[in-house]
Amino acid sequence: MKKREKSAACPCGSGLLLSVCCAPRLAGERAAETAEALMRSRYTAYAIGDEAYLLASWHPSTRPDSLDLAADPVKWVGLSIESCTDGQAADSTGRVRFVARYKAGGRAGRLAEDSSFVREDGRWYYVDGEVA
Repeated sequence: MKKREKSAACPCGSGLLLSVCCAPRLAGERAAETAEALMRSRYTAYAIGDEAYLLASWHPSTRPDSLDLAADPVKWVGLSIESCTDGQAADSTGRVRFVARYKAGGRAGRLAEDSSFVREDGRWYYVDGEVA
């Protein structure tokens, strides 16, 4: 991750600097404590093009073999967490409903999804999502 990126606001919308919010998770220095924290870090990974983190945080039962974010040039411009069900540090499953805004081909769009997460061996993983 570039130094200037780390000193910028975190793309996940937390209001914190990237260096203290999602960057430590993307670098493997700190695990996501909750399903929402994992959702936010995955959004950040999409926003900055970190395919390795996306694959590593995807549950092996549903993870694709690869991603090619460069083939689909999308600029992610905002994340809103609508709701969280379970997904706390003591839970084994969680759901996060979110809306992610983006621009692609000069047009604005939004992705609304109800995502499911599972915690195994103390680590949260994205399982799948239902587009709303």
